[in-house]
Amino acid sequence: MSHNQKAPVIFIPHGGGPLPLLNEPGHGELIHFLKALPASFPAPEAIIIISAHWEEEVVSITSAAAPELIYDYYGFPEESYRISYPVKGHPLLAERLKALLEHAGIAARLDAKRGLDHGVFVPLKLMYPEAQIPCVQLSLVKGLSPEQHIAIGRAIAELRQENVLILGSGFSFHNLRAFGRGSEPDRDNLAFEAWLVDTCTDPATDAKSKAKALNDWQQAPGARHCHPREEHLLPLHVCFGAGDNAASLIFDGTVLGKKTAALRW
Repeated sequence: MSHNQKAPVIFIPHGGGPLPLLNEPGHGELIHFLKALPASFPAPEAIIIISAHWEEEVVSITSAAAPELIYDYYGFPEESYRISYPVKGHPLLAERLKALLEHAGIAARLDAKRGLDHGVFVPLKLMYPEAQIPCVQLSLVKGLSPEQHIAIGRAIAELRQENVLILGSGFSFHNLRAFGRGSEPDRDNLAFEAWLVDTCTDPATDAKSKAKALNDWQQAPGARHCHPREEHLLPLHVCFGAGDNAASLIFDGTVLGKKTAALRW
């Protein structure tokens, strides 16, 4: 690919457990968005996906040639545990990722045993139902440092020029107790969404200022209401690190009654 044709970096909400694949009504907008998303850019050669549902002491990378699925959710209908998504892994890309991270001074390890969690196979099954594009999953790092996750994104950004899609799979709102809590407007949800979208998309703010704001995300309005724990936000930090300066808002919708966003760099 030429420099002007870099693969995109995209942060998406992946919804609640397997519910998007069960056509749960509160996920209707998200289901429609994820199914339509691949038509907006050329098919990638491979996908690197950072899910909110894998944390390790050092950055870990799935390196199996045929990763299994991890049904890491509880109390859903029986069919939820029979979902299949026979996507191939990409051991060579996993090796390349490890080398790029280590070159940037970030400890990394390959994991040939771990499968793909629902933060991976749920959105990918909607986006690429044929499972035709190989996929590697990248973990978050325990301690959940925003700065560290931005650095991870920067370390792997050059893979975009080889038509590798970098996908952050999380949720811009993730307070499980607040989902479905009546129809009253959630002011904290709306305030944090506005802050997050503005921070990521404002073309007048330079990358250094954006990075500082994202590092200090806990100071944003409604931050801890929306993220009592930040694992669903940090895939966005990896995307910011791998992206260009300003993102574009590509999904501004509602999931389970809460405002949530998807962003593309």
